[in-house]
Amino acid sequence: MGKQYHRMENINHDQLNKYQVTVHFDMDEEFMGFVPAHRVYINSLIEKNILDYYTVSMESQKSWMVMNAGSKIEVEEYLSKSPLYRYWTIEIDELFVYDGQSYRLPAVQLN
Repeated sequence: MGKQYHRMENINHDQLNKYQVTVHFDMDEEFMGFVPAHRVYINSLIEKNILDYYTVSMESQKSWMVMNAGSKIEVEEYLSKSPLYRYWTIEIDELFVYDGQSYRLPAVQLN
């Protein structure tokens, strides 16, 4: 029998997985007018622990997010509520490993 892999378990969310979202966006004259409402929506997702990280590069016109959800469909549902959604082409990938400095214990400082 082959190896069995289990879905990633999140410390703060029962039965949720983490998803990496890559967004490619195209800007037009109206785009920036939607940004304030979009930021309000993004902030609400962060406050509800649905969105872990949100980054934007204006240079490449890309955004990256890490989201907690039960499925890719659920991620898509959250994203579709953004005022900027119509400007986006998205890619959603379920994460197998999610690690970083913020998940480490602080270094011990000896006095």
